[in-house]
Amino acid sequence: MGRKNHGKAHGRVKLPVQETNEEEGVPKISPQKRSEVKNLVGKLLKVTSTILPTPNASKEWEIHLEIEKLLEKINKLESDMKIPISDRDTRIEEFINWMKENGAEIDGIKIAQFPGYGYGIKAEKNFAQGDLLIAVPRKVMLTTENVGDSLLGPLMRTDPMLQHMPNVALSLLLLIEKFKPDSFWKPYIAVLPAEYTTVLYFKTNELQELKGSPSLEPALKQCRNIARQYAYFSNLFQQSTDPGIASLREVFTYEQYCWAVSTVMTRQNFVPSSDGKSMLTALIPMWDMCNHTNGKLSTDFNAVQDRSECMACRDYQAGEQIFIFYGPRTNSELFVHNGFVYPDNEHDGLRLKLGVSREDPLQPERSKLLCRLGIPAAGDFLLRKGPDPVDGRLLAFLRVFNMGSEHLKHWLSSDRSCDLVYPDCALETEVESKMWKFLLTRINLLQRAYPTTLELFSCGYQKSCCLMLQRSM
Repeated sequence: MGRKNHGKAHGRVKLPVQETNEEEGVPKISPQKRSEVKNLVGKLLKVTSTILPTPNASKEWEIHLEIEKLLEKINKLESDMKIPISDRDTRIEEFINWMKENGAEIDGIKIAQFPGYGYGIKAEKNFAQGDLLIAVPRKVMLTTENVGDSLLGPLMRTDPMLQHMPNVALSLLLLIEKFKPDSFWKPYIAVLPAEYTTVLYFKTNELQELKGSPSLEPALKQCRNIARQYAYFSNLFQQSTDPGIASLREVFTYEQYCWAVSTVMTRQNFVPSSDGKSMLTALIPMWDMCNHTNGKLSTDFNAVQDRSECMACRDYQAGEQIFIFYGPRTNSELFVHNGFVYPDNEHDGLRLKLGVSREDPLQPERSKLLCRLGIPAAGDFLLRKGPDPVDGRLLAFLRVFNMGSEHLKHWLSSDRSCDLVYPDCALETEVESKMWKFLLTRINLLQRAYPTTLELFSCGYQKSCCLMLQRSM
């Protein structure tokens, strides 16, 4: 989903594929190699569980390099368990027939390839904005509701990670169904990508390109979390005597887990449970082939017909690619979680980590005023794209952060403190000027952290802040 290029092989060096067939099953590794994997997995679990007392980018990078070295050895040992990858093109017709046989309404559209996007959905007739494009019945969705009825059911009822992380449970269910010869979802799984462009597939030198970027920290965190989950479940599956887990024990590798996690991470949506009492993480076949564009959400769940319905977000002519809006996400979020960036992203922005220091002598007063405004004393704040990059939440935090003792006393005693979130708040020029200077300095520091350079004030954020600074002086 989204703009991507699956022709570029991100990630680790591809290892030779050991040919097999369904009758022979998945190749197994020798007891000696299994023992080596077990030893490495133990080390991996220990490294990925390291807790740093304070955020430290340099130490995080060191930990990542250690994780990568262990995974490289594990991947090499598990390469004997690789299976050949089928050609998606040859399975599309079977998938379309399966969808129609199970009640999906997909007339007037087809799966096609588009330059720079890979696969997407193509209109075969004209559609007006609001027309029904895709209707997918619950029956063909793969959801966390299916986990309870699967071989994972008993484990789901006892394992805390599966209970609290539905995306992980869905990823493991996807792996079970992938290797299940008679899986109902086999036609769907056969047309899923063989690999993704998520950060889990990035090589170390590719991740290095993120140094200086706020995207590096969440990318490293993502890689570490998935490596820890793999190590946790690898140990669990090898030690378990549950016959239901046996099917996973023989196919569970780091590479397969990355594939399953990336599939769920890049394609998941939420649908109501069968009883309507909760929301479920779900994979929605065909709909998840649509790529991203700016716009508004145009997919909803029809409870009466028990199906997901996607409407045209604009007019489409026959031959055009059909897009959907994934939601208001920054390019950093799209990059880390979906594996692509959208150059014209209307919702792009920069997340700033800001907080009131415990060493600040005015920390109690600042925290109290921020609490009254419903704003945390420390957290992430979004600097938005466009001429007005500072929203009310960030604006109020910056104002409180830069107030002196007398200003804090005034606003703590005022019944108009909620006005601090508005641009036209009657605030002292001294505080306003100090606030914009602080923000501009912070942006300059972030920009200098990049190995590459830009001309001064070429960044739209800087231009906007400079204009606001001029107005306040």
